[in-house]
Amino acid sequence: MQTPLNTPWGPATTADDVAGTIDLTGKTAIITGGASGLGLETVRVLAARGARVIVPARDVVAAREALGDLADVRAMDLMDPPSIRAFADQLRAEGIRLDLLILSAGVMATPLFRDADGHEGQLATNHLGHFRLTSALWPVINPGARVVILSSRGHQIPGFDLTDLDFTRRPYDKWLAYGQAKTANALFAVALDRRGAPDVRAYAVHPGSVLGPLARHLSEEELAPFDAVNPDGSPRIDPARDMKSPQQGAATTVWCATAPELAGIGGVYCEDCDIASVETERRAGVRPFAIDPETAEALWKASVERTGCDI
Repeated sequence: MQTPLNTPWGPATTADDVAGTIDLTGKTAIITGGASGLGLETVRVLAARGARVIVPARDVVAAREALGDLADVRAMDLMDPPSIRAFADQLRAEGIRLDLLILSAGVMATPLFRDADGHEGQLATNHLGHFRLTSALWPVINPGARVVILSSRGHQIPGFDLTDLDFTRRPYDKWLAYGQAKTANALFAVALDRRGAPDVRAYAVHPGSVLGPLARHLSEEELAPFDAVNPDGSPRIDPARDMKSPQQGAATTVWCATAPELAGIGGVYCEDCDIASVETERRAGVRPFAIDPETAEALWKASVERTGCDI
């Protein structure tokens, strides 16, 4: 299925463009990372089409200030398993059913940190936290629902190692750890779709390079080689070079969440509002190892062992 559909969209397409006049009245979406950046734009676009949006957030006060009446903000921390369980338990107790689960929260290129169980922090936040959340919410996900998982072109950084996901043997490298976490996001979509199909479909997304809160751990010197900043300090927007605004960056997420042409398709990696091509050298597209079913199943097993969760 990892074959482009040749949609009419492209790098400069915005989330509003792909959402169009779609009516999401009666639909419920959960969006992690929904209080800033790409997540906030995704919330705005889906809420404007009638969806009820729930945003779990570590800092509830700041999230409510950012979102206003766009979303129902609730407490949850992806690094805190009890808070994930409490969040999901509350939804179940209220009888809430889900039509969209968008896993947009994440960290990038951080100094080494670990969760309470000793797992490397970027993997723990970007993948294991979302693995726990998806498992906890699985009983309330409706048939026909979609799960959209934010990956990145960072998955192309070589070095994904199932035998040392937590950097207990290798020296820690923040970019290698980021690439590994983003590869895990893509593989998660493959394995989740296998378990959910045909009722629930999963997609991995490269949103584009969007300079925002995700880059907060990078210095000016580290940002310079990416040519991502204008002389006045504002983010450089050049969709042809994959440098996008939040409105453009959220487009593929919204497309995966709503596009009718994806009916019957899942477990794919998408970019620029289309299914990405498989590439081994070109910077665009998806690397074969990030959509490999056997690797996806091995990662699923490792994730179950680390979290004690499954579906």
